Amino acid sequence: MAKLGENRYGKSRVRLSRITRHGDRHDFNEWTVQVLLEGDFETSFTEADNSKLLPTDTMKNTVYSLARASNAETIEAFAMELGDYLLANNPQVSGACVEVEEKAWERMIVDGAPEATTFKLGGPEVQTAHAVRDQGREWSVRSGVDGLVILKTTKSAFTGYIKDKLTTLKPATDRIFGTRATATWDYAASAPDYAQVRSRIVAAMLKEFAAHHSMSVQHTLFDMGKVALTAAPEISRIKLTMPNLHHLLADLSPFGQDNPNHIFVPIDEPHGYIEATIER
Repeated sequence: MAKLGENRYGKSRVRLSRITRHGDRHDFNEWTVQVLLEGDFETSFTEADNSKLLPTDTMKNTVYSLARASNAETIEAFAMELGDYLLANNPQVSGACVEVEEKAWERMIVDGAPEATTFKLGGPEVQTAHAVRDQGREWSVRSGVDGLVILKTTKSAFTGYIKDKLTTLKPATDRIFGTRATATWDYAASAPDYAQVRSRIVAAMLKEFAAHHSMSVQHTLFDMGKVALTAAPEISRIKLTMPNLHHLLADLSPFGQDNPNHIFVPIDEPHGYIEATIER
């Protein structure tokens, strides 16, 4: 006999752009929102009874309507505002999970000064927020950054590893280190300044990556996590995922040429995959 297990439903990939107009400048945000609800929905699965379902199209419209009136300055604040609204207006909903991604638009610099109404995309990375709350409980918020593409051309090595009959990798004492890093962190304190915390964490990790004399991706990942914890006392832990996006030395010998670490072939598949959580 079959019975319904854990379930939830919602709306994903709800995209919106927002202009906030000030007297002398505009602010611009581009968000992608996902809403997932848990609750008393069993009969919709087992008895084809939709009487307790809020249409996902209504969820989409709710995102736009709340964004219109919202004063939220961060994706974390908007995620909680949206979740609170859905929980307050739907007693059949026991819990809400809201995720928001924000593209890295930044104000354009023209003749050395920030331009009031013109923006450029700062990079491929997106800021992320993941907010979860059950009825009658407090929010649990996780923030992060996804797709932070960084590379260094030196101060990276990999030696001393296990070698068996299938090992072909040669030791490297000076190699390219490239990655597309993802970081997420949990907060030790409630209601921090989310934007400021994110700025401090990312700045600290980038500075460490640049200066670090890496003996492995694992080595650099851990030290980046350590400096993030130091830079942001508001967080309790940080999880880092850092694929090793390889740049392989091109073989120019068939052409009678040497290659003193000059020409490389970038590949992203297959790649090494390293992740860890660094805690206090």
